[in-house]
Amino acid sequence: MPTPTPPTPTPAAPARSAGYGAVLRVPGLRAIFFAHAVSMAGTVAAEVALSILVFERTRSPLLSALVLVCSFLPYALGGVALSSIADRFPARRVLVCCDLVSATAIAAMLIPGMAVATLLGLLLVTGTVAPIFAGARAASLAHLLHAELFPTGRSLLRAISQLTLLAGFAVGAIAVAAIGPTWLLGLDAGTFVASAVLIGIGTPSTPRTAAPTRSTVRESLAGLGYIFGNKRLRRLIVLSWIVPAFSSMPDGLAVAYTAQTGVAASLAGALFTGYAAGSILGELVATRLAPSTRRRLVIPLILVTQLPAIAFVTEPAIPVAAVLLAISGCGYAFNQGIDPLILVASDPAYRGRLFTVQTSGLMAIQGVGIALAGLLGTLIRPNLAICVGGLVGTATTMILARRTLSDS
Repeated sequence: MPTPTPPTPTPAAPARSAGYGAVLRVPGLRAIFFAHAVSMAGTVAAEVALSILVFERTRSPLLSALVLVCSFLPYALGGVALSSIADRFPARRVLVCCDLVSATAIAAMLIPGMAVATLLGLLLVTGTVAPIFAGARAASLAHLLHAELFPTGRSLLRAISQLTLLAGFAVGAIAVAAIGPTWLLGLDAGTFVASAVLIGIGTPSTPRTAAPTRSTVRESLAGLGYIFGNKRLRRLIVLSWIVPAFSSMPDGLAVAYTAQTGVAASLAGALFTGYAAGSILGELVATRLAPSTRRRLVIPLILVTQLPAIAFVTEPAIPVAAVLLAISGCGYAFNQGIDPLILVASDPAYRGRLFTVQTSGLMAIQGVGIALAGLLGTLIRPNLAICVGGLVGTATTMILARRTLSDS
């Protein structure tokens, strides 16, 4: 087991809860969040551009869809085999290197005549480093922010991600139409370079959290053993996965549901937009609450993520369905009550690996949830499949939440 490094001095506690403003006033944090927005925009635009580029070359819907698969799939590899990188090296160095690797992979896609398989392989590279980047960034926030501000910092990251997704796909499609997918990929590579520069010159250095004693893979597996060998920590992490796994199931059936209601498939975008907008609103409101209040609201907010799906049994019209998903998205702020518990339950020497595994597992299990929703939607009507997901999700998350939070 690696020897934990001495903990860094704990930042002073904030005088009052001041939402995102308190986080952004911490030196160096503005650069981290602006870099996140820039690189996230590049990631979304790259998926749009590459999907269109692959379809233009092959005219294959399957190969075009594989772009999204290759964006999700490597999270498992990065989270399982390489998570210790986030602890073995100072966070700033890891973040800059991950951005430069992503920039290089995206830039390589610009080589004329590159085979589609190679393009997808380069996308796998960016997906593999993504959870390492997320883990190192979360670990650095734990160093730079007081424990009471840490969940607000992670909340801001989630809000930026949702806002970027909300606008990114639409803007990406417009940009492809205006300048073409190849030029857009070039701009995407530039966003990762810009992120690396912002982090490299605009953020304070934080120490590595563990001294390496074994190979990267063995250290990563040791991190998995630590996380899942600790019952308290294991339940918290699994809870943070299971809730969105069920609440994201309507995404997998959005197009099928719009077809069921007899409207244009393009209106499925309203369902995606509803959930993302609700998530942003929930995060904004929850940051204004006292930490003790956020803790008490964990179970009610988890219920909010699941219950709206049950109402789909009535086959609501698309505007009503979008509002239901917006309400569900608001409940995603339950993480602001969970993050402090994870911080308290974890050894600082393992936090890079912990947050890397949490990110990769979240992406993987959401993909599984969406796939299962699609499968269920082929057996029964889409609205009933969404309702079943809500019923099962409500029962499952309540059992797990009560077990997890009962002794805290």
